[in-house]
Amino acid sequence: MEKDTINKLFNDLHGSFDIEEPIAGHENRFLEKLLKKNTIATISKKDTSWWKPLSIAASITLLCFLAIGSINNRLTKEEQVAEISPEISKSELYFVSLIDKQIKELEKENKPETKKIIEDTLFQLKKLEKNYNQLEQDLLNGGNSKLILSAMITNFQTRIDLLNEVLAQIERIKNIKNTYDENSTI
Repeated sequence: MEKDTINKLFNDLHGSFDIEEPIAGHENRFLEKLLKKNTIATISKKDTSWWKPLSIAASITLLCFLAIGSINNRLTKEEQVAEISPEISKSELYFVSLIDKQIKELEKENKPETKKIIEDTLFQLKKLEKNYNQLEQDLLNGGNSKLILSAMITNFQTRIDLLNEVLAQIERIKNIKNTYDENSTI
């Protein structure tokens, strides 16, 4: 029965089938279109899966290297001065420690009778320090290095001399006060 139904179907459709061959090159055009579509799909899949994360990672790496490079290339003013003259760097360490020690002694003596002289001294020290910073900048800008280095050392010596003189004056004030106190108690 089935055979008869299929045969009947084919007999009924006889003549209505399209039996003509396609135009020459049809198969090649079809394959080209198919390959083109697959290639575009493959490229777009690769773009989304690898290109974006890879470009982000490369950008972050580049920024890290640039940041590290800029940090390493920035020398402090003291390091730049030390490159120009290592001797001044060693001298600066010595003088700064000596000055800090004397300033601490000065601050210990801060009493009502010595307050004004100590305030004036600290003000003068700040001015001398500003002057020293300007000398450092002049040295870095390429000024006469021997003259500037000499002025820098003189600046330190001036600060030390100022502190020594003030400490001596404070000692004299204390002695006068002690002598006055001793005389007034008798």
